[in-house]
Amino acid sequence: MSKYWSPIVATLTPYVPGEQPRDNNVIKLNTNENPYGPSPAALAAIRAEASDSLKLYPDPEALALKVSLARYHAIDVAQIFVGNGSDEVLAHIFHGLLKHDKPILLPDISYSFYPVYCGLYDITYQTVALNENFEVDLRGYAQDNGGIIFANPNAPTGIALAPKKIKALLRQNSNSVVVIDEAYVAFGADSMVKLIKEFPNLLVVQTLSKSHALAGLRVGFAFGDANLIEALERIKNSFNSYPLDRLAIAGAVAAINDPEYFESSRQKIIATRERLSLAMRRLGFMVLPSQTNFVFASSPNIGALELVQALRQRSIIVRHFDHPRTADYVRITIGTNAEIDSLIASLEIILNQ
Repeated sequence: MSKYWSPIVATLTPYVPGEQPRDNNVIKLNTNENPYGPSPAALAAIRAEASDSLKLYPDPEALALKVSLARYHAIDVAQIFVGNGSDEVLAHIFHGLLKHDKPILLPDISYSFYPVYCGLYDITYQTVALNENFEVDLRGYAQDNGGIIFANPNAPTGIALAPKKIKALLRQNSNSVVVIDEAYVAFGADSMVKLIKEFPNLLVVQTLSKSHALAGLRVGFAFGDANLIEALERIKNSFNSYPLDRLAIAGAVAAINDPEYFESSRQKIIATRERLSLAMRRLGFMVLPSQTNFVFASSPNIGALELVQALRQRSIIVRHFDHPRTADYVRITIGTNAEIDSLIASLEIILNQ
């Protein structure tokens, strides 16, 4: 601790991102990146934007991106907020919509950045345990609160709630904001964006990182009632008026306007996920039903940390979460078919040993 620090710094427990190895000779299945790369149209748009125009600031409203999103989701531009990745969007949501006298509610197992934001913005929160099947248990949210947030599908479990359950949650909590983090929604779950006109307390967050293979571009957005969006715009313009650069805006617009490529890559990921899940179950793993681009699994025959190390020795990196309820599980990103073939072969060898 330095004498120059502000007092809050020493109280923070920062988020720890997934490992980004510098060795390219590994099969990287630990951070849920899309293995198929961005749309060629997006790459072409980024190259075209890399010109003398970079001497100028980008559009602070990123209007071209909002227009593309509004057209895609059949909503109004005023119902859209964009930011530098969904993490920044979430940070503004915690600061602008979830800081109240009452505690916010979030699952005990979910995206581990949520408690970090609470610490950063001095927000009181209460965790609600997932049920015995690792599903979000809505019974625990039937209490007074300052807001609710969870990922759907959830991470790292991969399980999603049905729309009718989320509708019931929204009706039950009409006096507080309900934030649905849809980082993985493209891989099999139903999006709640269609509900924002019906529920003014609903805010839906998405990202292009996984669905459109643009994790390196940092583009995220939120959809909700214009009143909620105005709050986020006021926070953004008091923090950074230009969160998206010219390359990010151009690439994001082109990616959204190429639905054929998006559909092709997501279908390949879904098919590979189902093949991996089946293969792991045949090897004795308990694999949770996933609607994401990863699987969450445990084996009665080998501990999770032992499995992580054994795979690493074979140049395959997966992720483990040190939480009492998930200590026996590993999370495995869906890679290419060749990468998953190598993983399955390695699992067979490790378990036979």
